[in-house]
Amino acid sequence: MTTEPTSLDGPLHGLRVLELSRVLAGPWASQMLGDLGADVIKVEQPGQGDDTRRWGPPFLPDGSRDSAYYLCANRNKRSIAIDIARPEGADLVRKLAERSDIVIENFRVGALARYGLDYESLRAIRPDVIYCSVTGFGQDGPEANRGGYDFLIQGMSGVMSVTGRPDGEPGEGPLKTGIPISDLSTGLYATISILAALNHRYRTGEGQYIDVALLDSQVALLANQASGWLNGGVEPKRMGNAHTLITPYQDFTCADGDIMIAVGNDRQFAKLCDVLGVPDLATDPRFAESGERSANRADLFAVIKPIIAGRTSADLLEALDAAKLPCGKVNTVPEILAHPQIEARGLIHELTRDDGTPVKFLGFPGKLSRSPATYRRVPPRSAQHTAEVLGAELGLDKDEIAALLSSGIVADRL
Repeated sequence: MTTEPTSLDGPLHGLRVLELSRVLAGPWASQMLGDLGADVIKVEQPGQGDDTRRWGPPFLPDGSRDSAYYLCANRNKRSIAIDIARPEGADLVRKLAERSDIVIENFRVGALARYGLDYESLRAIRPDVIYCSVTGFGQDGPEANRGGYDFLIQGMSGVMSVTGRPDGEPGEGPLKTGIPISDLSTGLYATISILAALNHRYRTGEGQYIDVALLDSQVALLANQASGWLNGGVEPKRMGNAHTLITPYQDFTCADGDIMIAVGNDRQFAKLCDVLGVPDLATDPRFAESGERSANRADLFAVIKPIIAGRTSADLLEALDAAKLPCGKVNTVPEILAHPQIEARGLIHELTRDDGTPVKFLGFPGKLSRSPATYRRVPPRSAQHTAEVLGAELGLDKDEIAALLSSGIVADRL
């Protein structure tokens, strides 16, 4: 279903976000707010910029040496470089905060208080500000003062204990996910929390403080694995690509490569048995119901794996698809980015830097029919908008900006 949008500004148009964060979780949250129309001002360290600018290769070939990693999380932003350790720099940030609806920061617990940039200090000048702190372990608890990194959190949270090949199989052992899932999920939870706080402010006029932690966010994603332990006393184990409760629901090897088959119920299992030419399996007491199939998966696989191994992937996928069974191939990243479905959904976009360098990116996946996401600004060079923001937003004249630049309190683009 499609309808013509009524706004091309985005649903958050008119809101300003002041970003005092770097790397991924905070920038991921602020980028989503920017995609939805908010004006995002990213404050970076003079001469350094966001850490991820140097996390390469690959880098953009435009002389900026900005990495592809940085580009994935920083579109729809303006970049300004301010030395917040100097009183004059901190004062500039406070003036920007006074004009901002949302502040996102990911400094260590208590670090911004020494500069007068903590929530209590900014609430004094902007009472309805929504202030979101992103840390590894949260603002309290015995681990609060520790630094948090995605890999560390994946291991501590338990997610690595349920990811990887089972004990006794080649390649056994815990594995991290192939994407920084702890950072990304924290950015998503931060965005959800900020939007909830915005609605609260619209109803009451009150701002509020939001405490989002990588560890909390990753543990929350344990979902069914945690519920099985909390409610049933069952400790989850690594299952490789198999499912703990549903069978067959994993990868299988065909004559020419691997495919995925995801059978979610007994009706689908009966259809699979028909496709594989073994309809009697669907009424075998060992396999007829989901629980029995999982308990007897070794016996089931002894029958169906050789059959699947004798079929080509294209032939079997065509037959499974005709039977309306969930199936597919294991795509590489280049393959899925070139997939007709991704093209049809319009997920890949391109913006151009002022020197003509193209930047491609994956857009916001939600399709809002009346106020869709928009892509207005290419990921900026470090400090690209320093003069623009100081002039247009804080009303400083050219001489005042020049004095700040010469003193090193602020910096122009690297």
